[in-house]
Amino acid sequence: MRLEVYPPDNDDFLEDDNVLLNEGKTFRRADMVVPQKGPVTICIRIPAPGTYTLSLLHDRDSNRKFGLSIDGIGFPNNPRLRFSKPAAAAVRVTASAGITPLTIRMNYRHGLLSFGPIGN
Repeated sequence: MRLEVYPPDNDDFLEDDNVLLNEGKTFRRADMVVPQKGPVTICIRIPAPGTYTLSLLHDRDSNRKFGLSIDGIGFPNNPRLRFSKPAAAAVRVTASAGITPLTIRMNYRHGLLSFGPIGN
């Protein structure tokens, strides 16, 4: 699993991490091995309280990038997914000074034209 934190605007959401870091913009990443069973909990340090966008990738083929056919993807606020990235406004979160718990539902490709949680 890979959780990534981005600035809260459309131009920077899901932008290349090297570009963001070179421009002095917010980018954070946390990777973890998916447990065999049970829920997954990931904690990521953010630079300061504020508003951010996030993405969560389940890299099932371990190639370190999103593959439309195999991998899962999820975003805060669980927007309905299509074949393009959601708008930053749909996946913004406001983080407080302490721990800010979020629940992100993972979505996987089903057939040719739809995405959704496994089992739906």
